[in-house]
Amino acid sequence: MSRNLLVRIAVAVPAIAGAVVALWLGGWVLAAAIAVLGVLGTNEVYAFAKKQGIEPLEWVGLLAAAAFPFATYWVKGYADWEPVVYAGAAWLLVALVVAAARGPERHPLTALAVTMFGPLYASALLAFLVAIRHGPHADAHPRGSVALALMPLVITWVCDTCAMAAGALVGGRQLAPVLSPRKTWGGAVGGLVGGLAAALLYGLLILDRVALHLGVGQLATVGVAVVLAAQVGDVAESLFKREVGVKDSSSLIPGHGGVLDRLDAVYFVAPVAAGLFRLFGLA
Repeated sequence: MSRNLLVRIAVAVPAIAGAVVALWLGGWVLAAAIAVLGVLGTNEVYAFAKKQGIEPLEWVGLLAAAAFPFATYWVKGYADWEPVVYAGAAWLLVALVVAAARGPERHPLTALAVTMFGPLYASALLAFLVAIRHGPHADAHPRGSVALALMPLVITWVCDTCAMAAGALVGGRQLAPVLSPRKTWGGAVGGLVGGLAAALLYGLLILDRVALHLGVGQLATVGVAVVLAAQVGDVAESLFKREVGVKDSSSLIPGHGGVLDRLDAVYFVAPVAAGLFRLFGLA
């Protein structure tokens, strides 16, 4: 076993345990944990921009990245969305004022675009986990809401592991040769099979035991949708890295790269899963 793999495992195990604990506790603890990840991820997006000479309005964007998960919890917990809408409008106005104060020579349109995109991508999408965890059944079935929030993460982890194994054993044609040359169609199919199996087993072994039943068709839909979202999210983040010519979004996490590298799939998976759970009357 290579040293790099040992480092990856040593970091991944406590990280997964921490994710489970945060989802179990929920509330402001979960919102705070996602806010930290959102700020770190947004900062990595801004680092990409800086490599191309773009100057994002950093404090404006990082403030929003910290606020999005708390705003999501506020809306889900108190059913009062108006303060969040007004706060969003105020954020946009502040960003415009700050950009105007910097003058036209510092490319305000580009700076504003990157400033807005960073927290929306790295924090707001991740905040859908808060929405799942605090759905309409959270009070009546707290264990069920935790299980529901964990489901897309488990499918994503299994998909990633199976894709790596199948890619190494089977290989095949490259899935996205320009963006991610190491990913193959064999790995993509392996990830799909593993993710689908994980969804079906999760429904049978976990959801049914916490009084949240999904039919086979619904479980298969979640499994396939989450796998496709995870793989698209992975390739999408590679797009940014190829543009700026870097291998990892940062070196923050030993053996794993940056926050964007670890959560690229989850950014796509969380809103897709939340939408399906809402469609099925669970979130």
